[in-house]
Amino acid sequence: MTRSDLATATPSPTEDAARGPANVGETAAPGYAFLNDQDVAFLRAAVDRLIPADDYPSASQAGVLTYIDGQLAGVYGRGERMYLAPPHRTGTPEQGYQLGLSPAALYRKSLDALASHPLGRDFPSRPGAQQDAFLRELEAGEWMLGDVPSAVFFETLLANVIEGYFADPLYGGNRNMAGWRMVGFPGAYAHYTQWVGQHNVRFNRPPMSIAMRRDAVSRPGPAASDPRIPESARPRTKPRGTR
Repeated sequence: MTRSDLATATPSPTEDAARGPANVGETAAPGYAFLNDQDVAFLRAAVDRLIPADDYPSASQAGVLTYIDGQLAGVYGRGERMYLAPPHRTGTPEQGYQLGLSPAALYRKSLDALASHPLGRDFPSRPGAQQDAFLRELEAGEWMLGDVPSAVFFETLLANVIEGYFADPLYGGNRNMAGWRMVGFPGAYAHYTQWVGQHNVRFNRPPMSIAMRRDAVSRPGPAASDPRIPESARPRTKPRGTR
């Protein structure tokens, strides 16, 4: 097979199955594109044990489920940037993910397996200590979720939870930029020219998301007085008659 043949090859049925379900949204819970009601119940309880509420919102309160759902229903979920063709062999930990399943297929197999078992099905109603113990078992690889090792599912879920809590709110998570406020990250400021040469000065500004910055550029009139955007980051309007 030549390189051009490889680039234009049609995926086999096995590859199509690995990339995940084609009927995204047909059984999704209201307000979701991929996750069904059982998925949402389990994941909401699980992500809130991984990032519980304290002085800042929990993972679900910060929109992490919205982030995960959007990712699974899109390019990431379909594994369009992953090489998933066989053969699939067990690799070493240093080689990373080796299953040959798209993220959507990985979640679907894992969540369906959890929903079919009392420990997974009743997980949302269990006390926090029992939830933590079950999550630790998943993390340690003590379960097989269908043909998915539980450690692989847990690792993927934890990574997606962290992404959703700290990614730009444009992607559905980090609601009200809670994650950024927690760590003091300023977000998507386009420049810091007014701060050049100022040393040992605390940068104390509210965070800004990509969406807020885009609004400032695309709608300069309203954005110029948008209270969400710090004055120093608002678009400047030149006086009439100036160049």
